[in-house]
Amino acid sequence: MPLLEDGRLRPDDWTHVEDEAPLPEGPAIVSLARLRAEAASLAGRNAPLGVALPPETQPEEIAPFLDRLALIAVKMPKSKDGRAFTQIRALREHHGFAGEIRAAGHILPDQYAMLLRCGVTTVEVPEGTKPETWARSRDTIRIAYQAAQGADRPLSLLRRKLELA
Repeated sequence: MPLLEDGRLRPDDWTHVEDEAPLPEGPAIVSLARLRAEAASLAGRNAPLGVALPPETQPEEIAPFLDRLALIAVKMPKSKDGRAFTQIRALREHHGFAGEIRAAGHILPDQYAMLLRCGVTTVEVPEGTKPETWARSRDTIRIAYQAAQGADRPLSLLRRKLELA
């Protein structure tokens, strides 16, 4: 499945690895259960390591592993499930995770701008995705009411209003 990053498609270099399967030489995404069970051996791994974070998992549960993770793939089981947005913000703001955060699952282009504002780096998209559709959704509404992780961190509405006056 291709990835959307900075509004452009790129191939995915990571391999999703089943719990019983051997790890590949390159970047690998493991389950949270495997990360917990094999924490000591995975710590010595020379290739990048990622974890697939289920929606019901609190970010505090993976805090002890963040220093050895290069990627966290948050799962969005349906478009109306907002738990991933909370996970992403908590990972960035409360835990200081600076690696790649990937949104995976049922994601609509309309959610792209908010995912970026929360701190998502990449989005798994289906084959045949048109990046211009996602870019249009990202760029349609340029004002936001909430704080963000991106470079465009908004001021409060009152401060913006005062600056315009």
